[in-house]
Amino acid sequence: LLLFSLTAGSLMTTKHSQTQSTLEKSLTSTSTNTPYFKAAEPTEMPSYVTKCPSNGLCNRLPPDCMTCNTNFSCIYGKPATFDCKVKPYVHCVDQNNNEQENFTVNMTCQFCWQLPTTDYVCTNSTNCMTVSCPRQRYNATCTVRDHIHCLGNRVFPKMLYCNWTGGYKWSTALALSITLGGFGADRFYLGQWREGLGKLFSFGGLGIWTLIDVLLIGVGYVGPADGSLYI
Repeated sequence: LLLFSLTAGSLMTTKHSQTQSTLEKSLTSTSTNTPYFKAAEPTEMPSYVTKCPSNGLCNRLPPDCMTCNTNFSCIYGKPATFDCKVKPYVHCVDQNNNEQENFTVNMTCQFCWQLPTTDYVCTNSTNCMTVSCPRQRYNATCTVRDHIHCLGNRVFPKMLYCNWTGGYKWSTALALSITLGGFGADRFYLGQWREGLGKLFSFGGLGIWTLIDVLLIGVGYVGPADGSLYI
């Protein structure tokens, strides 16, 4: 009985060790093997693709659609050539309608804030007094137009003169001042309600205020109440 029990215990120990060894090998092989299912690649299109015309000329693409090797050692104001490459998901062609990825862009060597005022768009200020001496400036944020290429940041701050317009016409204001100025029509048109009521109830200051307003509007000294310029 003693011999039988020792033999059975030895067999059970050996079988348990073999089972544990097999389990460890299984875990090890599972951890080292690559998974069968791969992670799905992102299929969402980048936001810049909406700005890039499909199958257009590569050198006419907006700057957001390409990556260029910027050469900051070019001579200011002189023509410069830059080697560019389209970004992923962007398709363009050359002059012969052949699709290409690498191309060159010709531009003038200058920073974006040095461009002419017609090449960028700036924000307007609604708290800007145009009738002042010297002329008042305001802080504006300017953005370069899509078809213009330049060096540096395409969005930049700039100090601009107050020269925005609210849609008021100088000829209309002068005509109202001459014909209906005694009733304050010119002041009402320009958005100056208090002065308009004053002229209305004083009959144009007995005519004196009317004549003064004709002169002031004629020379452009009296303008719209919101500080904008005449059209």
